[in-house]
Amino acid sequence: MFIDRAKIYVKAGDGGRGIVSFRREKHVPRGGPDGGNGGRGGNVLLQADSHLTTLMDYHYKRHYKAEKGQPGGSSNKTGRDGEDIVLKVPCGTVVYDAETGKMLGELVEPGSTLVVARGGKGGRGNAAFVSSTNRAPRVAEPGTPGEERWIVLELKLLADVGLVGFPNAGKSSLLRVITHAQPKVADYPFTTVRPYLGTVRYAPWQSFVVADIPGLIEGAHTGKGLGLEFLRHIERTRVLLFLLDPQNPLPIERQFAVLRQELEAYHSQLLDKPFIIAISKADLLSAEERQQFAHHLIGGQLPLLISSITREGLDTLVQQLAQQLQHMPEPAPAYADRFSEPLHR
Repeated sequence: MFIDRAKIYVKAGDGGRGIVSFRREKHVPRGGPDGGNGGRGGNVLLQADSHLTTLMDYHYKRHYKAEKGQPGGSSNKTGRDGEDIVLKVPCGTVVYDAETGKMLGELVEPGSTLVVARGGKGGRGNAAFVSSTNRAPRVAEPGTPGEERWIVLELKLLADVGLVGFPNAGKSSLLRVITHAQPKVADYPFTTVRPYLGTVRYAPWQSFVVADIPGLIEGAHTGKGLGLEFLRHIERTRVLLFLLDPQNPLPIERQFAVLRQELEAYHSQLLDKPFIIAISKADLLSAEERQQFAHHLIGGQLPLLISSITREGLDTLVQQLAQQLQHMPEPAPAYADRFSEPLHR
C-alpha cells in the first residue's frame, strides 16, 4: 500500500524529578544535602531512510512517546536520561505542525534528522540549592514536561523527471518501457492510483529518475479525480514531460493548456520548470496526422512522436531529457511552508 500522507501524535519524555536527600554516614558529621538532579526526557526524532518509499507504518500506528527521564539519586547522582525515539521516514518527507499548519522541516538526504518534540529538562535536587544562607535546603524541582504535538508527514517524491498527462495517456506504459519499472497498466482511466518511480540508464554510470504521476483532469487542483493527492509529487521534479494523447477527445492543444492550468492552480512555480512535450501512441497515427504534428508548435516547441509499443522516438526522448537535466540544479525544497488546508485531530 502506498501512503504519502499521515498524521501522528508525538510526545517527548518528561524530565525526571530532582530529590531531597541528606548524606548519612557513620562517623561523618554534618553530612549535608546530596540530592541529585533528574535526567532529561527523551526526544522524538524523524530520520530519513533511503530504503523506505511509503508512510504506511504511520497509517496503522499513530501515537509515539519517548522515555521519561529518571529521578535523581542520593550522593549527588543524576538520573538517567530518557531514551530518544527515532522514527524512520522516506527521503522527501515534509513535516508540518498539524495545529498551525506551519512547516517544521523536511528530510531529503538519507540519514538527515529532525527533532519534532524535545524532552523535558530534569529537575534540580536539593544539593543544587545550597547557599551561604541555606545550608540544608529541603526543596527539589520536578522535571519539566516534554513537548507534545500532532504532526503531519507528507511525502513528496524525489525524482528528476515528472510525467504529466491525462488518465490513459500512456504514462505508465512509457515508464515501464524506458525504466523497466512495473506499474499496473490497463486500458481504462485512473489505472495508476499511486506514483511510480523508475530509473533510466542512458549511459554507463549515468541515469535519472522518472516519476509517473497519476493522471490529472480538469479541476484536479480542487480535488477532482486523483490529481490533488499527487500534484505535490511534481514539486521536486526538475523537468516535466507532458504526455499528450491523440486518442483523447480533447484536442492536443487543449490537453496541454488544461494540464498547465492545473499545475499553475496548484502552485505557479511549477510553470517555471523546463518541459518537453511528447505525443504518445504514435503507432496509431495516420500519415496525415503525423505530417500535421511534425509542423505544429505546442507550447513553443515541436512535440516528439513516441510509441511505447514500437519504441519509436524513445531514444530521442531519453537523450533530450538527459541533456535538459545536465544543466539543471538539484531538486528544490518544498514550495509551501504551510499546509494549504487546515488539519484536525
